[in-house]
Amino acid sequence: MLILGLNAFHADASAALFVDGDVVAAAEEERFNRVKHASGLPVEAARWVLAEAGVKPSALNHIALSKNPHAHKARRLAHALVHAARQRSLPRERLAARARTMSVNSQLEASLDADLSQCRLHFVEHHPSHIASSFFASPFDQAAVCSVDGLGDFVSMASGTGRGSDFEVNHRVYFPHSLGFFYTAITQFLGFPHYGDEYKVMGLAPYGRARFLAEMRRILMRTGEDCRLAMEFFRHGRESIDWNFDAGPPIVGTLFGPQLEDLLGPRRRPDDTLDDRHRDIAASAQLRLEEVLVPVLQALRKSTGLPSLAMAGGVALNVTANSLIAAETGFERIFVQPAASDTGTSLGAALYVAHHRLGMPRSYEMEHVYLGPSFTVEECAASLEQAGVPYERLEESALCERTAKYIADGLIVGWFQGRMEFGPRALGNRSIVCDPRNPRMKDMLNSRTKRREAFRPFAPSVLAERAGEIYELEGSSPYMLYAPRVREDWRERLPAVTHVDGTGRVQTVDRISNPRYWRLIRAFEHLTGVPVVLNTSFNENEPIVCTPEEAIACFLRADMDVLVLQDLLVTRKG
Repeated sequence: MLILGLNAFHADASAALFVDGDVVAAAEEERFNRVKHASGLPVEAARWVLAEAGVKPSALNHIALSKNPHAHKARRLAHALVHAARQRSLPRERLAARARTMSVNSQLEASLDADLSQCRLHFVEHHPSHIASSFFASPFDQAAVCSVDGLGDFVSMASGTGRGSDFEVNHRVYFPHSLGFFYTAITQFLGFPHYGDEYKVMGLAPYGRARFLAEMRRILMRTGEDCRLAMEFFRHGRESIDWNFDAGPPIVGTLFGPQLEDLLGPRRRPDDTLDDRHRDIAASAQLRLEEVLVPVLQALRKSTGLPSLAMAGGVALNVTANSLIAAETGFERIFVQPAASDTGTSLGAALYVAHHRLGMPRSYEMEHVYLGPSFTVEECAASLEQAGVPYERLEESALCERTAKYIADGLIVGWFQGRMEFGPRALGNRSIVCDPRNPRMKDMLNSRTKRREAFRPFAPSVLAERAGEIYELEGSSPYMLYAPRVREDWRERLPAVTHVDGTGRVQTVDRISNPRYWRLIRAFEHLTGVPVVLNTSFNENEPIVCTPEEAIACFLRADMDVLVLQDLLVTRKG
């Protein structure tokens, strides 16, 4: 059974391939076309996952698209009729989008030069795709399920109950109301205009005080399991805004209206200096998100009576909220799908078709996210030679020991190993790795290598068996989805990976899922007594590097000191 899952004509376009009960490959289109959060049809990602599995496109049995143009038609039509005068272009735009979606098979046939006439196309609603990506990949036989994001198929939140090879959605929050849009609107207001910039607000929030909380409560309200936006502050429910996921970088126009500036003061322009008001608005928005989301999930825990939660959607990448969810909702076990953004809906659509529509028993459990391309030592060596970069080849133990020594000496290391990660986090295979003990390392990385805002934190990768000693963490956190507090006696020892609020966005590393990265951290511990390294994504204002050539170019451009490509070690001279 061959099922190709696609997230197409939406941000974070991606492809995933399900083969006889297992997910064998998954990747984002941005890693191939080098456009951040690339939208459109993920042709390169689809081509790669098929090639990785040795599958010809004509052999596919099913294509699962995480979009359903038929979903909630009555609600869409009613909204369009009510607001037709202000949204004159909307019906035409929706018809064009629907036509693109309906013709996915023919577009793929042309792009892949293949006959797909024997392949069945399935439309899977957006939020059920999110839920499937989490529940069907989780270790749970039964769980409460929830998806929260900006918008997909006219819905922003969905929840229900999963059992075995099926789940039921019992509750939805419909457009224009949206927790994700609330957070995106504040992100835009604070001068971060690009799609996916919400994590910047999350990083900025701990620097401020929640003195605008009363205003945030006017903007975003909660009733039971519902959230409601005060629409006088927003544009998206009343008028047309720029909205383009056809191809290239996704475009989402300004969501907020002038009334928000009347309430919070003038918006920040991208080049304006950040001041205390901006920091306080970020803190207030983050707290309000938590005030709404946590009670919603508490109500879900009570209504389902189930001790486990499977969760996905872009809002599920908010690590601060996730930490509160784990502590305060009553769920004993939580699985947040690591590619929780729309990236993961390609995986979810494939799993939904396999289990919900075809009735296949569950056998897949997501134990890691290393589902992307890999490259041999010989391919890496050829790339270095082509670039004129000298290198040496080492056995693994010597490679880890040498690299750990460079890290301990304060050098910046590009670390490229194995299969690329699926999802937004670099988890030890496409990472920049540094010394977490160095109090200057955060500023050095932000200004010299990453060239990004100084307030943004870096993540710690910690040996899984030592994590509880250093962080107030129960269990594991292999995907950087929680931000537990750093224990008091470790904060001064880990200044580069301890955020201003005393937390760290932890990745726990075990020797089973990523043995070489575990050995690197272990070698660093032998040298320093600290079983933690600083880990950030291997990129510089671009998608995470995928190929050896991209890693070499980033290494040379971003002023790193050391590059490790599989077994090959490169050091700068002088």
